[in-house]
Amino acid sequence: MKLDTKCVHAGYTPGNGEPRNIPIVQSTTFRYESGEAMGALFDLEAEGYFYTRLQNPTNDRVAAKICALEGGTAAMLTSSGQAANFYAIFNIASCGDHVIASFDIYGGTFNLFAVTMKRMGIDFTFVDPDCSAQELEAAFRPNTKAVFGESIANPALTVLDFEKFAAAAHGHGVPLIVDNTFPTPVNCRPFEHGADIVTHSTTKYMDGHANAVGGAIVDSGKFDWTKYPDKFPGLCTPDESYHGVTYTQRFGLGGAYITKATAQLMRDLGSIPSPQNAYYLNIGLETLSLRMARHCANALAVARYLKGHPKVAWVRHPGLEEDPYHALAEKYMPSGTCGVVSFGVKGGRAAAQTFMAGLELASIATHVADAKTCVLHPASTTHRQMSDAQLEAAGVKPDLIRLSVGIEDPEDLIADVERALGKV
Repeated sequence: MKLDTKCVHAGYTPGNGEPRNIPIVQSTTFRYESGEAMGALFDLEAEGYFYTRLQNPTNDRVAAKICALEGGTAAMLTSSGQAANFYAIFNIASCGDHVIASFDIYGGTFNLFAVTMKRMGIDFTFVDPDCSAQELEAAFRPNTKAVFGESIANPALTVLDFEKFAAAAHGHGVPLIVDNTFPTPVNCRPFEHGADIVTHSTTKYMDGHANAVGGAIVDSGKFDWTKYPDKFPGLCTPDESYHGVTYTQRFGLGGAYITKATAQLMRDLGSIPSPQNAYYLNIGLETLSLRMARHCANALAVARYLKGHPKVAWVRHPGLEEDPYHALAEKYMPSGTCGVVSFGVKGGRAAAQTFMAGLELASIATHVADAKTCVLHPASTTHRQMSDAQLEAAGVKPDLIRLSVGIEDPEDLIADVERALGKV
């Protein structure tokens, strides 16, 4: 199936007389006729469901759709994008290990890595996404377990050079993990450019309507963990908490990573989405390809308008021909990028606040990437935990306004922006 068709049909095929939509299995537990049958599930020797904290049929069918869209071999849903990024790293890194991450990432993810996971004993080195291959090489250590980046950084709109980061990661025997939230698999295919694991905040474009918080992790099935058993013992040696199962032996390269994340992390930490939220997510996925085309077209129209306005200091959108990341966007995302535009209003922070207060159609909201246009000043909200130096390194200028362009009529959106700029 083509991607547009997968958005509608992948992950679930109803049988004769069965529900046409993915059914909501709103149950915490599942009945079995014998203890032996349930025991086989606990030993990972049989497929099935016994407790929704680990797995649920509704969630699994939606995860299968996202897996098909990304072209992976296995996937899982989480309760948020933050949980997805945490699980993706913690599944292969633990106390005493090291991870390399692009500096240009979402502020919440930076805080997760630099503060919370650091307290857990995992050290992170943040690198400039535009660093040279030699500078990237210098960041690796003997205990490095992964490399992480965002396909399009939120909100700096930096486009990751997949091939550069993948080559460095694979040269050191570690996977490249990419958060593909902004372009979605409609516009970017990280696995085709060397990424090994993909994460999403499904709260954003995938859900598309600000209805349900969620996340997802997808495994490409391409990274050979067995080549580095000393580096990834959790996948290549027996797990005593599951009667000695070795995930790579039992589930192969295509299933080991996600099975371990489910069997260990979801079992112990429980960041599972509700089946109801997974159902909402699937509704959004059905129109994802249609909405992304409109988001991208609208954002480019607004970006071009802003670029020519005398009260605007600067504009960033990878679709603009003069954008510093336009060439990378053309290489990795030829069909479009995302619906987010970052720009600065002349006059700094005060002018940014005046502009946002003057908007009528767009909402000031701690959100991004849904059908309705919204706006935010990251330096005073999502990235407020960062110092000025950290903001600069992350590509978040003090005057940066993040405008998430929705699917409204572009003329109405431009008129709203024009009115607000008139009040600055």
